[in-house]
Amino acid sequence: MPNSGFTVGLVQMACGNDPAGNVAAAVEGVRQGAQAGAQILCLPELFRSMYFCQSEDVAYFELAEAVPGPTTRHLSALAAELAVVLVAPVFERRAAGVYHNTVVVIDADGRLLGRYRKTHIPDDPLYYEKFYFTPGDLGYPVFDTRYARVGPLICWDQWFPEAARLSALAGAELLVYPSAIGWHPAERATERATQRESWRTMQRAHAIANGVFVAAINRVGHEGPTDNGLTFWGSSFACGPDGQILADSAVQAPEVVLATCDRDAIERQRQGWPFLRDRRIDTYRDLTRRLLDKRTASEPPGDET
Repeated sequence: MPNSGFTVGLVQMACGNDPAGNVAAAVEGVRQGAQAGAQILCLPELFRSMYFCQSEDVAYFELAEAVPGPTTRHLSALAAELAVVLVAPVFERRAAGVYHNTVVVIDADGRLLGRYRKTHIPDDPLYYEKFYFTPGDLGYPVFDTRYARVGPLICWDQWFPEAARLSALAGAELLVYPSAIGWHPAERATERATQRESWRTMQRAHAIANGVFVAAINRVGHEGPTDNGLTFWGSSFACGPDGQILADSAVQAPEVVLATCDRDAIERQRQGWPFLRDRRIDTYRDLTRRLLDKRTASEPPGDET
């Protein structure tokens, strides 16, 4: 793995009803990014289809596929051809009735290094993911690729500092968040701006708190009924260990954005802001509890969840 740094490409795209057409658009974006110099290329969450979780419909389970499977084999050949690392989401069929929202990491020689299964599963209006996805059971793996150590996470995971911290503790230099996040048509412009800024701020905070690079990749376009549906806000970006934006995409246009990441910035950030050094791991036992019920200072921690 070279010491100087690496270049990340974010493939921001619109997704339609045709899985083959979506894969073709993703491949074109990867080729464009590779030609521009990207070494690690990242695709949006569930890029092979429209965001079907806006409703609960068993017919959408037919979109799921095995890993390895047709999409991963196609992308493995592409990665080997272009000598790039691919971070690619897949709707994974693990077994009959067991499906995961998954991201695979493919090395620059085409090897499928492994997968991460989305751990935090939302269940909100137009985001009915608990109907489709079993929570991940692989922990927070980090993959040594040709160009960088990559910690893949997925969308809703981006709101949880624990996932980012565990990935950083496992050696991740780059956290990647493939996403599918957007606005409801009924939301006011001020609410939209606040949501988007909260999304960006949270991920920049992960970069700062852990001294790592962060890349977030979103889709664009409106999906679903005009008066209901979701308008995905794009805004894919990458930031450095100090939280500063290195590359930023448009809000609504398909685009491939590149960010050059200086690996030495991780060392500099952690020297100046030694959060990992100053962690008091002896005091964090209660983080494994759902809530901290009221008790006196003389009472020992309980076993309640």
